[in-house]
Amino acid sequence: MKVKIVIALIGFLIITGNLSAQTADRPENDKYRPQFHFTPKKAWMNDPNGMVYLNGKYHLFFQHNPDSTVWGPMHWGHAISTDLMHWEEQPIALYPDSLGTIFSGSAVVDINNTSGFGTEGRVPLVAIFTHHNHDLEKKGSGVYQYQSLAYSLDEGKTWTKYKGNPVLPNPGIKDFRDPKVMWHEAGKKWVMTLATMDRITFYSSPDLKTWSKESEFGKDQGGHGGVWECPDLFSLKLNGRTHWVLLVSINPGGPGGGSATQYFIGQFDGKSFKPDHQDTRWIDYGTDNYAGITWSNTGNRKIFIGWMNNWQYANLVPTDSWRSAMTIPRELKLKQVDNEIFVSSEPVKELEKITLKPVSLTNIKVRGSEDFSSRFNTNGVFKLRLNSDNLQSFAIVLANDLGEKVRIGYDESSNRYYIDRTKAGKNSFEKGFAKVHYAPRIGKSRSTNITLLVDAASVELFADNGLTVMTDIFFPNKTMNKVRLDADASFYIKSLTFVPIDSIWN
Repeated sequence: MKVKIVIALIGFLIITGNLSAQTADRPENDKYRPQFHFTPKKAWMNDPNGMVYLNGKYHLFFQHNPDSTVWGPMHWGHAISTDLMHWEEQPIALYPDSLGTIFSGSAVVDINNTSGFGTEGRVPLVAIFTHHNHDLEKKGSGVYQYQSLAYSLDEGKTWTKYKGNPVLPNPGIKDFRDPKVMWHEAGKKWVMTLATMDRITFYSSPDLKTWSKESEFGKDQGGHGGVWECPDLFSLKLNGRTHWVLLVSINPGGPGGGSATQYFIGQFDGKSFKPDHQDTRWIDYGTDNYAGITWSNTGNRKIFIGWMNNWQYANLVPTDSWRSAMTIPRELKLKQVDNEIFVSSEPVKELEKITLKPVSLTNIKVRGSEDFSSRFNTNGVFKLRLNSDNLQSFAIVLANDLGEKVRIGYDESSNRYYIDRTKAGKNSFEKGFAKVHYAPRIGKSRSTNITLLVDAASVELFADNGLTVMTDIFFPNKTMNKVRLDADASFYIKSLTFVPIDSIWN
């Protein structure tokens, strides 16, 4: 009888696969795999592309090399969500063709069928992207990037490339890419914001097919440590007044080294953009938020997502079957500090869909160090919210049993927030990885609120209602399962709330 049972069990395991093997094959069990950030199930990913909202679904396209975990021939990968948290990866949307590989771009809902792609009442989704012709590049040609179209009549399931591609030929500019297109209601026209070497060029079109140059911006403004990329232009209101925001990613030249995204606030009349400030501002002062843009067709909400990596080490980070994640989606708003206006960004409210029962502590005084690990019972994936009426120097320390740690804090003497990942685990893959990164405190009040989002291999800091934001990745050898708070002087915390976050893979 025992022999029969053993044979039956072996047969069952052969047919079904044993449980541990099945578990090991699940993406969420990959080392460093984020539990609440989007990642491709396998292979390489970089810039978010073509983000558009239609009929209750958020579409996220992304730069994708499906055959490798390093950058290579670019495709548009595709994922869909109804809540910005849980994503279903779709078949590849756009493949390379005779015109080149598929670089970054955007997508719009052509409600009025200005393009003529719609048929039988079906509203077309239109993707506007850069074709990158590697053959022309190898031959030394300077016109190997140009803009093309594809359209979908089934809500993004299948795509047809326009036979008249490219719709915007290269005028002789080496870096001529990343079109972000929007409908400009006042001008009754489409406006394309395009990265052109060290500046932005605006084009307009009545039908998405024929484009006319309107103006240029930025040659002598903002950060210029590297080429300008992945722009986005949109409007936001503050106190009833409309302001325009222009996002421009730059690589290298970011505040923490490598790639980052700057922003300008100003006015746009359908032809040209004029900034209201001259200082350089960053949407995120950490090292791992790049090429971020916003979803189109979301009404008054402007929802942003970025690539959670940095070109300094993106091809080298120690993940195996996949590379790169996206940041948490963030809602962008304008906030006034004294007489200046800034862009703030905070996690979208949809994050609450995956948060679990919180643990709240109030009226805490910390002097020296206090460990909260036993009260929070963290597994390394959580949200932490701190409120204080009298901001002083402090640090929240994430740590593990190996003594590895990430420090996230505020330095009163320099009035800066920081993330210190010098002792956070693996860092030998890139000599500049193990550093401390700083961000200015933009808020002026003595009171503060700080939100941390901690995932398997990342931390996102949102301070002063999102006026100062930092994102850093790290690679511990064991889970960061400890939380403590360090303070030199007596630091009074009004409230400290720990919120576990459920895995989106569940």
